[in-house]
Amino acid sequence: MMDEQDFKRRADETLNSLYNDLITASDGDSFEADYGGALTVEFEDPPAKFVVSPNTPVRQIWVSAHSKSYKLDWDPSKSTFVLLNSGQSLKELLQAAVSQQLHKEINL
Repeated sequence: MMDEQDFKRRADETLNSLYNDLITASDGDSFEADYGGALTVEFEDPPAKFVVSPNTPVRQIWVSAHSKSYKLDWDPSKSTFVLLNSGQSLKELLQAAVSQQLHKEINL
């Protein structure tokens, strides 16, 4: 298991990168992203809020979207956080969730 400082660094880099991707993708769409410790994505129509947050004690990133929760672990072979059962990366998971919410495909 990675140490706390390494997890915090990787989680922050990952969430900051994802935030920047969301800002770019939100141009002209009805959602907003905000990042300050946790990453939030808020939608106007239909209203919804997704939350992506690091959980340092268990070294996971947790995602709450579409009334579901997902727990992602660091995969050293992919150098990213992934769902262990599917291998889906955090970026892929959030891209699919935002696309589903907007009823159109977006790319992060």
